[in-house]
Amino acid sequence: MTKAEIVSKVAEEIKISKTAAAKAFSVIVGCIEEALEKDEKVTIIGFGTFSVAQRSARKGRNPQTGKEIKIAAKKVPKFSAGAALKATVSGKAAAKPEPAEKTVKKAPAKPKKK
Repeated sequence: MTKAEIVSKVAEEIKISKTAAAKAFSVIVGCIEEALEKDEKVTIIGFGTFSVAQRSARKGRNPQTGKEIKIAAKKVPKFSAGAALKATVSGKAAAKPEPAEKTVKKAPAKPKKK
């Protein structure tokens, strides 16, 4: 699924323009990028966690020449799927609980003035 397909689906689902859906999508992705840039975690309950991992420097090989090269240390984005997403992908998704009924508390009746 591409960004354009996601934007179209969101626009259709909540009945807004594709432009508005694209802007909302861009804002969400931008927020995640900003947080990761500051080395913060982004947790979306039921979906997963975005974080930053540190890769240490290591030695590698150039596949064309076989010559050993140094690979510098760097930070990389990391995503860990949440339990609900894992269950959905594996086909073992638990039934979604029905929303609790809203109970409306009525204010106590005011005594009538005589």
